[in-house]
Amino acid sequence: MRISELSAHAGIPVPTIKYYLREGLLPEGERSAPTQAAYGEAHVERLRVIRALIAAGVSIAETRRVIGALDAPHESAHALLGAAHSAITPAPDGSLDLSAASGVVEGLGWKPGMCDEAVLHEVARALRGLESAGFEVPAATMPVYLKSIRDIADAEIAGVPTESAEAAVRYVVLGSVLVEPLLLALRRVAQQVASAERFGRQQE
Repeated sequence: MRISELSAHAGIPVPTIKYYLREGLLPEGERSAPTQAAYGEAHVERLRVIRALIAAGVSIAETRRVIGALDAPHESAHALLGAAHSAITPAPDGSLDLSAASGVVEGLGWKPGMCDEAVLHEVARALRGLESAGFEVPAATMPVYLKSIRDIADAEIAGVPTESAEAAVRYVVLGSVLVEPLLLALRRVAQQVASAERFGRQQE
């Protein structure tokens, strides 16, 4: 299909597609003439991934990193997962002490080398924020957090599609970007339900 047909098929304007081509997000089509190229279904699928990432708030630079994860060979689905996470995780902060974070994530079954350093730094950054505020998660609550998070992760990883690298990365990255706000919202609803059950509903 020509770029105009690709535009109609994917629902993305031609100038936007040309921008993605210039930015290296979308691979070039097969040249049929000096000024014409043919595009296929793979280009449509790639455009859907790009559009979903950008609509979810992922920057062009981060999207380029995700695309790099799609195009780079990976030894395993686990390596692909790490590459996808790295696209949406801030770079490691060398000033952070990882000892407390390492102790916490051991409760998830973590062992050195099992995950990217950047995600461990995210845990350390969150713990530092709690400490700075003078707040400590109750000892009885942290194991509940860990069990619940591990149950969620087990279910999510079991659902990672295996038919293609693009499908896997789309699931992982969009699941992280779009589902995390849902999890937070559900947690707040659950807190209010639990509060109503414990303390009674507020009188109208």
